[in-house]
Amino acid sequence: MAIKLAIHGAAGRMGQRLIALGAEDPNLQIVAALEARKHPRLGEDAGQVAGVAPLNLPLSCSWDGKLDVVIDFSVPKAALHITRLCLDSGIPLVLATTGLTEREENEVRQAAKKIPLLWAPNMSLAVNLTMKLAEITAETLSKQDEQVDVEILERHHRFKEDAPSGTALAFGKRIAAVMGQTEHRHGREGRVGIRPRSEIGYHAIRVGDNPGEHTIVFGTLGETVELRVAATHRDAYALGALAAAKFLNGKPPGAYTMNDVLGL
Repeated sequence: MAIKLAIHGAAGRMGQRLIALGAEDPNLQIVAALEARKHPRLGEDAGQVAGVAPLNLPLSCSWDGKLDVVIDFSVPKAALHITRLCLDSGIPLVLATTGLTEREENEVRQAAKKIPLLWAPNMSLAVNLTMKLAEITAETLSKQDEQVDVEILERHHRFKEDAPSGTALAFGKRIAAVMGQTEHRHGREGRVGIRPRSEIGYHAIRVGDNPGEHTIVFGTLGETVELRVAATHRDAYALGALAAAKFLNGKPPGAYTMNDVLGL
């Protein structure tokens, strides 16, 4: 039986791709395309909004009937709203929104105690695999040389509102957990002095329509290791989110990650 799926943020760039790709998947049935109460395209057919054939499914601010999973690609305020609705209804949630405050993040973590909730700053399967490789690289190099510098470069489209990306910050958090860095420096300017061993540097680039690119640089005196992962189309994120929804369906309450989806 097909998984009954709702897309929250359905008229956004990612939401449209989730609608288009989800409609093609025989294991999924999109039963709700959700948007903000005052969104100008409410009532329009979700398929046509996504640039595909009509689905006889209007954009709406609410849903009727049974849902198995909700996927959220929206903005922090809206993501928190759908988290509360899923919590009240006991519906599993795949949360892909970034830029949440610490308070909002804590509320999401509390929700995961009562519903199945998979929260990832990046839904790409390749990105999450690279995160695992970054952890392995950090652990290996730190055992051999305490003088390892780490820099994270990220590129995204001109429309992205947060910087550094949630994915870049997630890379840094995982590496710091292994290597012990305590400072996270966002860019450099002026006479900043010798680079301290305790920092991870982040550099955000915003150009054109780049859907996402991350390079993790590990530098020692004499050698450099770079891990690079780049999306050529935002479908990579949509397909990862759909895979996460399939994984989450039927799971018990708890906090899940893309590592669980990948079996890492």
